[in-house]
Amino acid sequence: MVMKKLLLAVVMLFFAQSCFAVDVQELNIEFFTRFNDENLNCYIQQALDNNHELKKAAHVLEQYRQQTKYSLGRELPSLSVSANYLGVKVPELDNFQLKDNAFILPLMASYEADFLLKNRDKTKAVKKTYEAAKFNEKAVYLALLSDVAAVYTNILQYDDLIEKQSEVLKNQEEILNRSNKKFERGVISSTELNNVKKNVESAKSNLEKLQKERETAMMKLAVLTGNSSSNTADMKVGDLDNFEYSGVIPEEISSDVIFSRPDVKMAEANLEKAKIDTRVAKKEFFPRFNIVGIWAFNTIAPGTFFSWESSLAAILAGATQDIFKGGMKVANLKIQKAKYEELFEDYNQTNLEAVKEVNTALCIIKHNKKIENNIKSELNFEKENFEKAQKKLNQGVISEPEYLAEENKFINSQTSYAQAKTQRIVNYFTLYKAVGGQL
Repeated sequence: MVMKKLLLAVVMLFFAQSCFAVDVQELNIEFFTRFNDENLNCYIQQALDNNHELKKAAHVLEQYRQQTKYSLGRELPSLSVSANYLGVKVPELDNFQLKDNAFILPLMASYEADFLLKNRDKTKAVKKTYEAAKFNEKAVYLALLSDVAAVYTNILQYDDLIEKQSEVLKNQEEILNRSNKKFERGVISSTELNNVKKNVESAKSNLEKLQKERETAMMKLAVLTGNSSSNTADMKVGDLDNFEYSGVIPEEISSDVIFSRPDVKMAEANLEKAKIDTRVAKKEFFPRFNIVGIWAFNTIAPGTFFSWESSLAAILAGATQDIFKGGMKVANLKIQKAKYEELFEDYNQTNLEAVKEVNTALCIIKHNKKIENNIKSELNFEKENFEKAQKKLNQGVISEPEYLAEENKFINSQTSYAQAKTQRIVNYFTLYKAVGGQL
């Protein structure tokens, strides 16, 4: 009786475990707060709360968790009871009389004695699948947060570029206005006028492209955060000029960090499961040891229903061995061995890809910093040229169209710098995902 209560307590404790959820501390949400942008922090939290891909991953994980419980239940003894009515015609014997109508209540217990720990290994294999699913869920979280931050940064870039392109278009239209007057006075040819008109149309097209990209990015951000893409007008964003990482990006990453990535840990868990499956396939060659017990109460025999005289008890224990299935078991063993070799190669390839992704991200960040510095130097030169053009305009040395052309060159340099800065910051998010959030 004490053993039954203890077993019941253990089973209830196992089923009372809460469903796995990714620990926010493992995701290193603090990384995104170092950009000092409240809007980005808000969208990151909305994605964690509302994104449907995360909810889908959680439901998939719950399936594997319940499969683990199901497998554990198969290790435990089974107990069943059934109520049966029995109507029979029995011969009359001297001093011994059986009833024609009876009620039978059999209690049946069965258990496969796991001497070889085959069933225990099957449960371990299912647990490894559950473990791999947990790592996959974490990978989904990391990819989502990285995408949200990258899309948000691109939106800041588009806002900045749209503002600058609007200035370029305004200058081109002013140049066209003055060129029309020159053409009317016969100062310039129709070819020169057409070139100016072409520049205006090109500026309009570039502005439309930027606006299209911005609207598309806003709809993508809305979906990533679990909102409707028709509500983008209410979404707030910051400013690219003030958007900068306040932390320090390391120049090298420890190998321990790389091999702690979710995809590496998932490949490792799958490999361990394949190893267990191979061990189970080997144990299938041995007999199964089964124990069956029956205790049936009946009203067909003399005596009260629950008395020992009216009950039938039996126990059966023995070994069971399959016949003519040796070929199937050999084939299954070879399948599991081949699966293990496949996952072993997958594990090695995953390790190589992990190292490559981290090194690639670090390499790109290093070179993008240099490119950004070079473009910033170009921007400073263009700024000096523009300031000189302003002085020349005030002195009457150059015309208004020439001044506006110099201003457009300066704006284009600002655009190039904004794009370089955006690319560098987006690569920070790529590195964040590549190192599994440990940045």
